[in-house]
Amino acid sequence: MVILGIVLVIGFAVVLGLGRMLAPVFASIVIAYLLEAVVAQLQRLGLPRLASVVLVFLLFLTGGFFLLFGLVPMLTRQLTQLVQQIPTYISRGQELLLQLPERYPQVVSEEQVQQLIASVGTEAGTVGQQLITWSIGSVGSFVGLLVLFVLIPVLVFFLLKDKQMLIDWFKAYLPTERHLVSSVWADVEAQIANYVRGKAGEIVIVGAVSYVTFIALGLDYAALLATVVGFSVLIPYIGAAVVTVPIAFVAYFQWGWGWDFGQVMIAYAIIQALDGNVLVPLLFSEALNLHPVAIIVAILVFGGLWGFWGIFFAIPLATLVQAVLKAWPRISDEEEPSAGVPESANQTSA
Repeated sequence: MVILGIVLVIGFAVVLGLGRMLAPVFASIVIAYLLEAVVAQLQRLGLPRLASVVLVFLLFLTGGFFLLFGLVPMLTRQLTQLVQQIPTYISRGQELLLQLPERYPQVVSEEQVQQLIASVGTEAGTVGQQLITWSIGSVGSFVGLLVLFVLIPVLVFFLLKDKQMLIDWFKAYLPTERHLVSSVWADVEAQIANYVRGKAGEIVIVGAVSYVTFIALGLDYAALLATVVGFSVLIPYIGAAVVTVPIAFVAYFQWGWGWDFGQVMIAYAIIQALDGNVLVPLLFSEALNLHPVAIIVAILVFGGLWGFWGIFFAIPLATLVQAVLKAWPRISDEEEPSAGVPESANQTSA
């Protein structure tokens, strides 16, 4: 148990202290987990390990170029268009707010509405300044992004190619008596692999279905909203509710109240229902056995500690905590005296 505790303390200390610098490594590990399933399948078909890794890595690079030069420019263009429309949306929202005192004079006063409009204007100006600051700062980080686009593929390749060598190197620094560590890791590793692959598949499927649905319904910024819907599945229960706001916002200002608006909201509700009741059980073959409260607490804690990667790995980390608690030594039923039998009787029979 002491060895397991030391390993956990060192692991958490490294992530807490070097989390930002290790972000490319985390991203590479996630991608390697995704690609390892394809490599293993090619090996089962008789292809050598190195040839399988090279083939899968080339497919990965092809997909990366498609995302970089196909999807990212589209998302950037739609985000720019949405930002340009925000003043129009704000003015239309102000008109709606000014109508409230006339319709509901006993509930909302004109003074309250004016205060709300003033506060919204102040917040909008603050957000605008933040966007300008971010855009200026992003120019300086462009070189860093280019480095990541080169560094991550290199890390992914070597994680796949030298997988067993890296595992053996890590094991060499562990004590020979590590049965508890091996037991916990075997349980958690299966959960992590299942979770990462399943969650990546869920993001792609939910995002693609949302995009096709929004395009069919004629919703503006379909690619941008579908991408947000896809990534919202990283935060169970909360993500779907939060993403409802921008979808309803865009749909309302595009069509107003009516059947078109209702179609979008009904379609979005159907997508979320199918995701939770059909897609998730199919993709996640191994049950995580975590209570919803435990999942939400894990997202809040690990997301607060490590940002995006904490949110992404919140459920596997919660599974790790669950596995450690399960392996924690406790008094078993066999060690307790038999109910209703005096201790002296047990000694006599022995």
